[in-house]
Amino acid sequence: MSDDADAEAGAAEDAFDRVVARVRERVVPDADERADMERVAATVVERAEDAVADLPVEADVLRVGSTARGTWLSGDRDLDVFVRFPPDLDREALERYGLDVGHAVLPDGHEEYAEHPYVKGVVDGFDVDLVPCYRLDDATAIRSAVDRTPFHTRYLETRLDEALAAEVVVAKAFLKGIGAYGSDLRTQGFSGYLTELLVLEYGGFRGLVAAAADDWRPPVELDPEGHGRASFDAPLVVIDPTDPERNVAAVCGAEAVARLVHYARDLLADPSEAVFEPRDPDPLDAAAARAAIDDRGTHPVAVRFRAPDVVEDQLYPQLDRSLAGLRDELDRRGFRPLRADRFAQAADATDDPMAALLVECAVAELPAVERHEGPPAGVREHAEGFYGKYAADDAVYGPFLDGDRYVVERPRETRTPEAVAETALLDCSLGPQVKASLEAGYDVLAGTAVGELADPFGRELATYFDPEP
Repeated sequence: MSDDADAEAGAAEDAFDRVVARVRERVVPDADERADMERVAATVVERAEDAVADLPVEADVLRVGSTARGTWLSGDRDLDVFVRFPPDLDREALERYGLDVGHAVLPDGHEEYAEHPYVKGVVDGFDVDLVPCYRLDDATAIRSAVDRTPFHTRYLETRLDEALAAEVVVAKAFLKGIGAYGSDLRTQGFSGYLTELLVLEYGGFRGLVAAAADDWRPPVELDPEGHGRASFDAPLVVIDPTDPERNVAAVCGAEAVARLVHYARDLLADPSEAVFEPRDPDPLDAAAARAAIDDRGTHPVAVRFRAPDVVEDQLYPQLDRSLAGLRDELDRRGFRPLRADRFAQAADATDDPMAALLVECAVAELPAVERHEGPPAGVREHAEGFYGKYAADDAVYGPFLDGDRYVVERPRETRTPEAVAETALLDCSLGPQVKASLEAGYDVLAGTAVGELADPFGRELATYFDPEP
């Protein structure tokens, strides 16, 4: 490498370090914030231990999650406390005792449900989850997904020192900024535990982005504890150090992995704090959305309906399945979809949350007739059947021969994408609860009328019409 190249590489490294230092100062909780978190955590744990002492079974209390490991982002106020019960306790008793402890600790809290119910509430402005689980000796013997969490805490607490924990926080801020942080089924991105393992694997944030930029060619496979190669069909495979049968990155989709690769290269080439800030475009109004559609000269069609009353991790897979079903049907019928997206309001944002499926088509209208090919004339039985059927049909052109094959041109059932949405949507492959909502009624918007989605989806349309990696 020449002296000039060395100098350029050194300058880029210095710029990277300066950017990361400024980000670290902003996103790593300061001493006051940590002290506040520790104070509330101690209060919650003490209450839980007092409640556990009154139970007729032995149990213990364990603080878990990012706040227990010092890897939470400044401003986050989520506290996770688990109550661990003996493995021989039946599931019904675990749930009952877990809720008893939860309500004792969080008297104003409410019950939520993952694999089993738990209590969620607020203590001094911090959001607290009080979750029951089983106390096990081996993560491969789990009885519910939450049983793994204590093993994750135990594995990381001896490996993440204060410096590496700060690197994890920076990595989380980066992933959040590029829209790839979160293991929910809407985001399909990087979980907190996965981020911690990646930073640990590569020795810090810079090591992670350098590896992603230079070396990641999916499928990427990592096995931190050398359990031996397991077979997983995923773009990113990270074998859980505590459970060799589990891919920690199972939820992480190909787009999230590609997004990390793209922005890792971008950050290394031109370090900037901007990439650590989530994109938050100004919402489009209806007029701006209509103008965007006019500029593109395409023919979008949207289906607007009431969002099913289910949690997001059930809603978004169903929306994705339904969107794929509509898009595939439009493609099969020749409308050449260019791009598609789905939108949904959060259930707590309004009393009547809406959802929408949007498919942007290259073809706005097809001819009144469609070509329908029959068998070759030499295949006598099928050929005579085809010819006889259509020769008596005054609505078709033909039958005639094209080469050796009979062909007719028959009236097309649906000529526009909106006609498909109006008449054939319920015959598409749909998520079951989405289908139930659609059966209750939906609106079809086509062309510039799709601009009506700006209320309430103006921000989503802004992102759609100005896409980035």
